[in-house]
Amino acid sequence: MFRLIEREGWHQVAQRGSHRQFEHALKLGKVTIAGHPSADMAKGTYNNILKQAGLK
Repeated sequence: MFRLIEREGWHQVAQRGSHRQFEHALKLGKVTIAGHPSADMAKGTYNNILKQAGLK
C-alpha cells in the first residue's frame, strides 16, 4: 500500500507510531494509513484508502 501511494505522487509528511500521513502536491487533503508496511490490511480499509487517495 505504501509503495502504491508513493508511486501515485503522495509523499509522507508525518508519522506517529504506526500511523503515517501522506499529502499530494495537486490533490487536496491527507491520507492516513495505519499499520506496519508488512502487516495485512482488511479489504474495506484498503478500498477506503484508495478512495481517499483518488485512485478508485
